[in-house]
Amino acid sequence: MRGARLRGLRRRITWRKLVTVPGAVVVILLLTWLYVSDTHLDSIARNSLSGGNVQLRLWQHIQLTAISTFWVLVIALPLGIALTRPALRKAAPGVTALANIGQAAPAIGLLALLVIWLGIGPSTAIAGMVVYAVLPVLANTVAGLRAIDPGLVEAAKGIGMSGRGTLARVELPLAVPLILAGVRTALVLNVGTATLATFGGGGGLGDLITSGIQTQRMPVLIIGSVLTVCLALIVDWLASLVEVVLTPHGLETI
Repeated sequence: MRGARLRGLRRRITWRKLVTVPGAVVVILLLTWLYVSDTHLDSIARNSLSGGNVQLRLWQHIQLTAISTFWVLVIALPLGIALTRPALRKAAPGVTALANIGQAAPAIGLLALLVIWLGIGPSTAIAGMVVYAVLPVLANTVAGLRAIDPGLVEAAKGIGMSGRGTLARVELPLAVPLILAGVRTALVLNVGTATLATFGGGGGLGDLITSGIQTQRMPVLIIGSVLTVCLALIVDWLASLVEVVLTPHGLETI
């Protein structure tokens, strides 16, 4: 069984899948570095890019993405599971519609409202990112669990599995592909939305982007934008690998 699983992973995680995205990111970063190193930087641009400021903003961006995604999972996964249970099944449309409002609202407007309510700071930016990204995980969790053949659930209960056992050993493994697709979408959304954290005092690469726009310093703007794009590509690539690894062997597709 384990050997078959390993063979399936080798078949799906090809060398192209492992190399293409990181290789493209390396090329993009190299071209950006060549551009910046060949460009005359005045004192304003140098101040924006020196002293470890770029590394600091990149690290802040990673932290914002990781923390917000963690809270999205903590909220959306248990809630999605609960909404597929008989006691709360009727509440699912209303809760999903409420989550949809959060994503339908313009991100910058949502962040502005949260700043008025919670004040300026990273926690406000993270709260806005969570509200904005919770829908894909919630909706996919509900859809994945509802798509399971009821006969499989009844068969599991028929052989003596408890409700929790059926959920853990039958329902969740079968729903994993859809759930992971929602998590992957939320991750990429959070990388993009984190650029708006600068307007709420949250830092991140958005600081470089807005600084480049306000001071009209193209190198600063390009570095902030390119790093954001590269981070989104790497996050999506890593999530795709995790998706392959966690998908049950019987549900793998070529």
